[in-house]
Amino acid sequence: MAGGRPHRGDDVSAPHEQTTFSDLGKVLVIIPTYNESENIEGIVGRVRAATPGVDILVADDNSPDGTGALADKLAAADPHVQVLHRKGKEGLGAAYLAGFHWGIDRGYDILVEMDADGSHQPEQLPRLLEAVRDADLVLGSRWVPGGGIVNWPASRKFLSRGGSTYSRIMLGLDLRDITGGFRAFRKETLLGIDMDSVASQGYCFQVDLAWRAARRGYRIVEVPITFIERERGNSKMSRTIVAEALWRVTAWGAGRQVDRLRRTTPDEPRKGDTPTGTPSTAAAPSTPAAGTASGTGATAAADTPFAAPSGPAKDGGKSTAAGSGNTPDA
Repeated sequence: MAGGRPHRGDDVSAPHEQTTFSDLGKVLVIIPTYNESENIEGIVGRVRAATPGVDILVADDNSPDGTGALADKLAAADPHVQVLHRKGKEGLGAAYLAGFHWGIDRGYDILVEMDADGSHQPEQLPRLLEAVRDADLVLGSRWVPGGGIVNWPASRKFLSRGGSTYSRIMLGLDLRDITGGFRAFRKETLLGIDMDSVASQGYCFQVDLAWRAARRGYRIVEVPITFIERERGNSKMSRTIVAEALWRVTAWGAGRQVDRLRRTTPDEPRKGDTPTGTPSTAAAPSTPAAGTASGTGATAAADTPFAAPSGPAKDGGKSTAAGSGNTPDA
């Protein structure tokens, strides 16, 4: 990296040795596009250079600027690149879901989300793939030690961090960056979270998937990344996306609290039940029920993944504990 501020293509984190990650099985990087003609060739080239053994799926929403046609040219020249042409602009969440189904139907084992504009640095993709060896879902995190953001105004940082904090509180998640979109999923995780019922988009889509995975007890870890704001093209962020995230997360959080109250409120005594204050013949359990213990995430070094405190033991790709005890069961 030359002197001055980081630019796209500068890996501002510790370098990683190049590896094909063949032990993970088939890896697919899904890149949704809409009017990304200025960025698509560069981002595809960087992914191929950083992780030569992975495949790329460009999911284009019929971009009027010709992004889809450019992607077709890249695919014609490289068998590791494929293009999914969609009929129109249907949103980020819909594009990713289509990409997930496309990849799973073709036998991919690891599926990665990545932005087309270079904000997610392909040079940091190896650290997500390294972490997914021992996880069901890996989040590239801007808010753990070693992570960061470049070229964002203070207002945008406040919105992003505030959104993650609000979601953590409402949903009871021990995750620092729940709204980020640089992620690696195991196929089994996606199959286990009922993708077909997901209707959210944008920031909210990312919150939705992470929450579903946490509720079902999948092991989630966070690794530090450096997010660099796009230098070309227009941001897809809008007030509509922010508003959707706010009302959906609020509704999910309210539902979570209602569910907790239902499970902790004792039933009304019925005729013939043991009166209050009269000892019952059954002894109370002396130990807490399995899965009720809560915990806190440990602080890791800059290059150490953060693990959400769900049980690390797996059974068929799923952890045996249902999260930290703060999230409701599925």
